[in-house]
Amino acid sequence: MRILICGDVVGRSGRTVVLDNIKRLRATLKLDFIVVNGENAAGGFGITPKICNQFFDAGIDAITTGNHVFDQREIIPHFDREKRLLRPHNYPKTTPGTGVALFEAPRGRKVLIVHLMTRLFMDPLDDPFACAAQALETHRLKQNGIDAIIFDVHGEASSEKMAMAHMVDGRASVVVGTHSHIPTGDAHILTGGTAYQTDIGMCGDYDSVIGMKKQISVERFVRKMPTARLEAADGDGTLCATFVETDDATGLALRVEPLRLGGILASTMPE
Repeated sequence: MRILICGDVVGRSGRTVVLDNIKRLRATLKLDFIVVNGENAAGGFGITPKICNQFFDAGIDAITTGNHVFDQREIIPHFDREKRLLRPHNYPKTTPGTGVALFEAPRGRKVLIVHLMTRLFMDPLDDPFACAAQALETHRLKQNGIDAIIFDVHGEASSEKMAMAHMVDGRASVVVGTHSHIPTGDAHILTGGTAYQTDIGMCGDYDSVIGMKKQISVERFVRKMPTARLEAADGDGTLCATFVETDDATGLALRVEPLRLGGILASTMPE
């Protein structure tokens, strides 16, 4: 299978660069499945049902989120209607939605997404490692028709994301990190066959501070005083994603490559 996972979409710039390119990328890269992390898509804070529908209409198969998932209150009841929208699975069990879901892909294949949030420097949710182990007890590669397993691990600490990847190595097709909004240069295949990248980066304007207008962000650090509300930067966006190709026989990774398109970052495009 050929899978594309797009990093955190930040504001209008991020939405625009994704929506303008995703259909062409599906055709050019012959993609079977596309995931987008949409937790900052609504002005940098959360996501709305309207934005979800725009992504799905463009051909995106699933949307993951993170710690800003409920910033827009109108999204809360949407989790009961839209099963392609995920929140981190280690939120309390009474939280609307789920973070483990099985999707249909072309040619009768199935893709499982496990979406978790780490705990170092983040909200203290349930143990993500225990949640990952539980998910993999009942969902296994190449059993019950599961052809690929994707982990989106939303977290601040590189060490925690790397530890998660090594724990599930050989049992997942790919583990990618989201949240830091900065693409890391460590995309590779682990010894057990799982593709990994510590952070995909964001889809948004990189002439910014992690997607927010730089003047306001700098003032917050310099003055240590209340400032204007953070606003998403609105220049040309860069689409940052991770491309993964899996083995049809095992579900494990054959290759993994970063993809960057548009904006001010140097472009990279898998062949």
